[in-house]
Amino acid sequence: MRVLVVLPTYNEAANIEEVLRRVRANLPEGSVLVVDDGSPDGTAEIAERLGEELGQVAVLRRSGKQGLGSAYRAGFRWGLEHGFEAMVEMDSDLSHDPAALPSLVAPLAEGYDLVVGSRYVPGGSIPNWSRSRWLLSRGGNLYAAWVLGMPVTDSTSGFRAYRAEILKAVDLDSVRADGYGFQIEMCHRVLQAGGRVTEVPIRFVDRVRGTSKMSTAIVVEALGLVTWWGLRRLADRLAPRRQRRPGRSGR
Repeated sequence: MRVLVVLPTYNEAANIEEVLRRVRANLPEGSVLVVDDGSPDGTAEIAERLGEELGQVAVLRRSGKQGLGSAYRAGFRWGLEHGFEAMVEMDSDLSHDPAALPSLVAPLAEGYDLVVGSRYVPGGSIPNWSRSRWLLSRGGNLYAAWVLGMPVTDSTSGFRAYRAEILKAVDLDSVRADGYGFQIEMCHRVLQAGGRVTEVPIRFVDRVRGTSKMSTAIVVEALGLVTWWGLRRLADRLAPRRQRRPGRSGR
């Protein structure tokens, strides 16, 4: 199976070399696409230099910050155009351990369409998180699972693997969410398309170098989108009932 690891970057010069070396070491048969949003710190140049050394590393340069969801959609389209059979998404800041890549990709060969690296299944962990941050993340995931009817414990996880065929079925051009919302929407759409989803445990750690791109606004946006999708899901479920309801006789 031809696997492409998609790494969105913006100002990751401090991390990109270690990430690329560890990804290539842990998934030597795979390839990597760095999707860089015009990093002024030279991230793209470092990635291109390492690509010449390591092999199987390409860089997709974009002009300016266009968002995480947009970067993944661009990376997935690139992968589909180049004939890859599976796509992996992961952060470029070492919060996702490249050593977990083989276990993340393996279930695709068993017929699963999406494999989510979960912090909340047995064996998963988030060391050093505060109680309030854990509650926000866990609560958001429980809310998304309940509102959208998804049997997924960690739909906000950004460490995951997709089969190419399910990405074609999802219609990437119609996906609009970013950040946490993008991860949730993709889970939702894969399930709507009839895809099989499973979860494997991962250990998530905070970045050591660089600046986090996560913000409260991104979390709020995601919860708002989940509520909207949930309302649409409810409306779709009620519509057939209204259509089946017999009309009153005119007396």
